[in-house]
Amino acid sequence: MAKRVAVIGAGHAGLVSIKCCLDEGLEPVCFESSVDIGGLRRFKETHEAERTSIYRSLVANTSKEMMCFSDLPMPDHPPNHMHNSPLLQHPRPYAEHFGLLKHIQLKTKVSSVRQRPDFSTSGQWDVVTVNRDGRDEKHVFDGVLVCTGQYTQPNKPLSDFKGVDTFPGIILHSWDYRDPDLYHGKRVVIVGIGNSGVDIAVELSRVCEKVFLSTRTGAWVIGRLSNRGHPVDLVLVKRNVDLMFRLLPQSLLNWIGERMLNQKYDHKFYGLQPKHGFFNRRPIINDDLPGRILMGALVMKPNLQKIQDSTVVFDDGTAEEKIDAVILCTGYNYAFPFLPTSLNSGPDGELTLYKRIFPPSLERPTLAIMGLFQPNGAIMPAVELQARWATRVIAGLNHLPSNRKMHEIIEKERRANLKCYACPKEAVLQVNYIPYLDFMAKEVGVRPNIVWLLLSDPALGLRVLFGPCTPYQFRLRGPGHWSGARQAILTVWERVAKPMKTRPIPDPKSSSLLYWLGVAGGAAVIVIIMVKQKKIPFFLRINYIETALFGQKRLG
Repeated sequence: MAKRVAVIGAGHAGLVSIKCCLDEGLEPVCFESSVDIGGLRRFKETHEAERTSIYRSLVANTSKEMMCFSDLPMPDHPPNHMHNSPLLQHPRPYAEHFGLLKHIQLKTKVSSVRQRPDFSTSGQWDVVTVNRDGRDEKHVFDGVLVCTGQYTQPNKPLSDFKGVDTFPGIILHSWDYRDPDLYHGKRVVIVGIGNSGVDIAVELSRVCEKVFLSTRTGAWVIGRLSNRGHPVDLVLVKRNVDLMFRLLPQSLLNWIGERMLNQKYDHKFYGLQPKHGFFNRRPIINDDLPGRILMGALVMKPNLQKIQDSTVVFDDGTAEEKIDAVILCTGYNYAFPFLPTSLNSGPDGELTLYKRIFPPSLERPTLAIMGLFQPNGAIMPAVELQARWATRVIAGLNHLPSNRKMHEIIEKERRANLKCYACPKEAVLQVNYIPYLDFMAKEVGVRPNIVWLLLSDPALGLRVLFGPCTPYQFRLRGPGHWSGARQAILTVWERVAKPMKTRPIPDPKSSSLLYWLGVAGGAAVIVIIMVKQKKIPFFLRINYIETALFGQKRLG
């Protein structure tokens, strides 16, 4: 009899988890509390407690080729960096193609997940859900995959700001922000320089009287465009680049990266420069921030110190008066209230996880957390590999190290991350993208053998090594092999170019030839006119004509 697995949440992580369960012969039952699939990408006019929330104008920071499902590429016609609305349409074809919808129970909330009395031998879980009619239902599952995400509990550090109770305006978290309609002509302070903080600050700067972006640390800011206007992740997230990062000293890499970035706009000049090196933390991605600062619509400020009525005072002693709203872009406190509190065993009360997936304290590895990490790359392909590995562990096809070994690895990675991230709860979430993907891929048995590919299929091997590290690379071999993976890798740039071809462009070769013919003809005409007007000495006329036409002077 197939093992039954509870999948909590029907966003991207939940859908790939359902499919991975089916691939490994497991029986998934997915519980989704909302009215439809989609998770984080589903925009709602009003927020719902304990659910993820996004703003209307959200555009993906990762390009479609880097964030798609590994065995179902996105269509070639959507833009490379997609707005939230069309991006939300991708999960449904995936769910329909692989027959996932019949395994999903909508409007069903999970209220409790607990080990059964015989957990040490069975590894089973008692799961309590609340159905659409409000009735409790009890279930027994052999495994649990938690796919509810990490952006459900907004962090509101109001106690950090003295005088907050005296503020007559609006104070809200970015979790509550939807669009700029309420802020026309207002003076607004944004606290926090993460991706959401910068996006909201830039958007509001187009309608507000003035926007002030307050940051404690500063940040390195890059755009979505790289060399020749190509998506930056397609240019930087490559295996050969990752190899270079492993071989060269971090200080040298930071020196090179910072100088290249400052050639575009000097971060010190714009008030953005942070204390940390460029590659020590994930950069902020935004295309418009420097321009808004240059125009004066957005003003960089240091950390917010206190509030006095409608005046906001910053750490450097400067103050801004007549502030109408303060928006806190201060991150989230991830929480899973339905899980046993005993799993929160980290030094700072955080959820301790081996490779950001498995709680090492469990006697049986039959529970896994999906998507609770922060990579320097696209999160979706990493979540998919998490699901592929976790379902094989639950099915008994893969095994984890000993409890002691797992704790040693967790502590080693935590200490390494604390060198760059001062906040312990933030430090434990960080993963290096390609090494993390390759580790999980090796566990599953799908890591690309680059040497073999270079010898047996050089065209493919070169694309895998020097091209973007796309999700298709992990479908070339092993469990879950997809016959279309090779072609998908070879045609990446065709799909990237497709949405850009919106008008006919002259052939570069013919246009270049016409250009030089025009130059030569124009030069000849000018010389002839000058000869007729006797502005060139007679003994030089022939030489000038020959030089203009043939690029050489007459000898003798």
